[in-house]
Amino acid sequence: MYDQKLANPGPVGLMGFGMTTVLLNLHNAGFIPFTSVILSMGLIFGGLAQVIAGLLEYKKGNTFGLTAFMSYGCFWLSLVAILVLPQLGWAAPSGPVVMGIYLALWGVFTLFMFLGTLFSSYALRFVFASLTLLFALLAYGNISGSAAVIRFAGFEGILCGASAIYLAMAEVINEQWGRRALPLGEAETAR
Repeated sequence: MYDQKLANPGPVGLMGFGMTTVLLNLHNAGFIPFTSVILSMGLIFGGLAQVIAGLLEYKKGNTFGLTAFMSYGCFWLSLVAILVLPQLGWAAPSGPVVMGIYLALWGVFTLFMFLGTLFSSYALRFVFASLTLLFALLAYGNISGSAAVIRFAGFEGILCGASAIYLAMAEVINEQWGRRALPLGEAETAR
C-alpha cells in the first residue's frame, strides 16, 4: 500500500461559485440581460461542479469544504429550479417576498459559514463575508421591492464572485509554482 496524495477540489468549487456569481450579478447590476447563459452556468458550473467538489472534500475529510460546496451547489440548483419550474408549468412562480425569505435563509447559513472561516486565510474570510452581505442585500431588495438595492447588490456580488475566482486561482498557481506567488493573507494558526 502507498500514500496517495489527493488533489485539492477547492479551486473547482470556488471557480464554479465565483464565475456563476459574477455572471448573475452582472445581470443584477444591469450590465447584461438574464438569458440561458446564466441558467446554464448556474446549473452546470455553479450547481453540479460544486456538488462534485463537495463530494471530493468529503473524501479528503474536510467538513467545511464538504458543507460549503455541497450547500452552495444545491443553492444554484435550487435557484435554477425556482426560475425554471414555473416556466414549465410545474410550480407557481415565487413572489419577491418569498424569494427574499429564501435569500435571507441562505444569508443566515452563510453568516455561520463565515464564522467557520475566522481561523482561515483572509481571502477565504472575504469570500464568505462578502457573500453574507450579498445575501442580506438581495433579501432586503426582494422583500422591499427595491430595484436600487438589487442593483447595488449586483456590484457587491461581482466583487464577491471575483474574490472567489482569485482564491481559486491563487490555490492553483501557488501549488503549481510550489510557493506563495499570490497572497492569501494567511491567518494565525493558534486557536
